[in-house]
Amino acid sequence: MSTGMTDLVADSRVIVCTGTGGVGKTTTAAAIAIEGARQGRRAVVITIDPARRLADALGLDGLDNDPARIDLEAPGELWAMMLDTKSTFDELVIRYSGDPEQAEGITTNRFYQNVSTALSGTQEYMAMEKLYELNTDERFDLLVVDTPPSRNALDFLEAPNLLTRLLDNRLYRLLTAPGRGVLRAVNTAAQTLLRQLTRVVGAEVVEDAIAFFAAFEGMEDGFKQRAQDVLTLLKSERTAFLLVASPRHDTITEAQHFGGQLHEAGITVRAAVINRMHPFSAAVSADDAEARAESATGPAASWWRALADFQRCAEDERRSVEQFRIDLPGEVELVTVPMLADDVHDLAGLEQVRAALVA
Repeated sequence: MSTGMTDLVADSRVIVCTGTGGVGKTTTAAAIAIEGARQGRRAVVITIDPARRLADALGLDGLDNDPARIDLEAPGELWAMMLDTKSTFDELVIRYSGDPEQAEGITTNRFYQNVSTALSGTQEYMAMEKLYELNTDERFDLLVVDTPPSRNALDFLEAPNLLTRLLDNRLYRLLTAPGRGVLRAVNTAAQTLLRQLTRVVGAEVVEDAIAFFAAFEGMEDGFKQRAQDVLTLLKSERTAFLLVASPRHDTITEAQHFGGQLHEAGITVRAAVINRMHPFSAAVSADDAEARAESATGPAASWWRALADFQRCAEDERRSVEQFRIDLPGEVELVTVPMLADDVHDLAGLEQVRAALVA
């Protein structure tokens, strides 16, 4: 059993799975949560993947923004949820608003409704918010986060500051200056800017934005404190970052880039997982199989040629992974998961991935 991976699951409070899309990140996160339950922990996996296949694999009709208990025979517990960005943002507004009227004024505002779903970085911010919320939930002692797919590892880390930067914006400060009318609250330069924006996006959009800023007044400190608390949690010794990639050269390169970004940000990568590795046999090399294909006839020639192609692919993957191992900063547990006969579509498939992670 892999001491590194089993210890990582046993010792961590939070495990953050990072990587680009399409590398098996969601499946890896679910398998790690299952390992936590196998160890007797109360684990919850937070996924951002809306695909039904994960819900099906977990034996559920669907996943939503509230954790659902998974029927799993294990000493611990397994829970899962799918992030709903809009619902999470609404809950956050309601929590920090001064009264129900203020909350309703914000959540029904058209500018807010667009920002809460379409603003770049909102999904990452709400994933962090949900992580912090679950960290205070006594039902769980292991949180496994499937981060949104991105080509920038720091998008997730910078998410808590997204709204803080908006709230510190000079124009926002002017628009929400206490004791003044909305348009009187801005100086001549700001009014000029508002008139220019009105011509570009329309008066209705600008009015909605101003109404949103005005309704938000007094809630800034709560959001800023929350952002700081989330960053503190992420940099805790009990939070482990895990890189997920596939053995293709491009995804290996992206994973190396991710690892470098995290290292520069002061984040230690504890483990890396390479999914869907072709099985390799040392019994015959790709060149040997190709030579046998040349001398064979009929179906045997096709068989040897197919084996040569398969072995060449496996050999290329092994070289890429070995170089990845060398280039990883610090002492990182590197685990490979073989390509399975079928896609993961049930708990049995997730169990195979879990077994590979700790084997």
